[in-house]
Amino acid sequence: MLAYIFRRLAYAIPILIGVNLITFALFFVVNTPDDMARLQLGVKRVTPEAIQKWKVEHGYDKPLFWDAGASGISRLTNTIFYNKSVRMFALDLGQSDDGLDIAREIRQRMWPSLAVAIPVFVLSLWSTITFALLLVFFRATYLDLAGTVLCVAMMSVSSLFYIIGGQWLVSKVWHLVPISGYASGTDALRFLILPILISVVAGLGAGARWYRTLFMEEIGRDYVRTARAKGLSESRVLFGHVLRNTLIPILTGVVVVIPTLFMGSLLVESFFAIPGLGSYTIEAINAQDFSVVRAMVFIGAVLYILGLLLTDISYTFVDPRVRLS
Repeated sequence: MLAYIFRRLAYAIPILIGVNLITFALFFVVNTPDDMARLQLGVKRVTPEAIQKWKVEHGYDKPLFWDAGASGISRLTNTIFYNKSVRMFALDLGQSDDGLDIAREIRQRMWPSLAVAIPVFVLSLWSTITFALLLVFFRATYLDLAGTVLCVAMMSVSSLFYIIGGQWLVSKVWHLVPISGYASGTDALRFLILPILISVVAGLGAGARWYRTLFMEEIGRDYVRTARAKGLSESRVLFGHVLRNTLIPILTGVVVVIPTLFMGSLLVESFFAIPGLGSYTIEAINAQDFSVVRAMVFIGAVLYILGLLLTDISYTFVDPRVRLS
């Protein structure tokens, strides 16, 4: 097991390096430090002296990859690439363009994001799988047809509709919870109920439709007919056999959600004024703070690779046909 984990990590390192290089090229080769300075200072009537001063203050006055004027290892370390990209591998994320420590901001903002993302993840997984199993249980009936039409209708509606409609109905009309904001401790619950509920409802149609497709592919296989021939009830067949044999594609789909557990939801956090990592990223994009955006892209890549590793390991527990080699 340990050898397999180390081998998978060895595969992940080149991928992470590639993501880091591509991100650096997009931010520093396509968009030069002079361009960043002009965006921060204003495009009109910016003097070369002001641009140079801004670059010195933010560490962008160094060469990109190689400092020919330095000696020894400083030729590599006294560069923008080393200070802005290589040091990320040591989780040294540096400072934002407004002088705040990015790592400290992430540690503070990750908890509101997790407070929203974890309940949404658990409730969404439970509700979509349960709804899909019910549709399969009543397959080829009017209930199945009505449920499938409902799923397609829910998929066709934008997430913004659920957010704005939910805020208007639950907060404006019914006055049940605050429309936006956040509080610490147990007071946060009344601010989190609505975004969690809306996130679960918004993803119900697409998730249930996808899981129903997976279950319908399994329902006609030989082992299902054998289980029925042994006298097992339809519920035992669905929950004891069909669900268990679709765990691998279910786990594969779960991997995509793992980075959002930490990174937060951009739309939900922005519309509900939740001070999480999603709103932090949106604020950085609006402020043209490329240091924060680079850090969030790097962290997202790390989390996705770790999610793939956890998924590969979990395959061996849910399916005996998968072996570590």
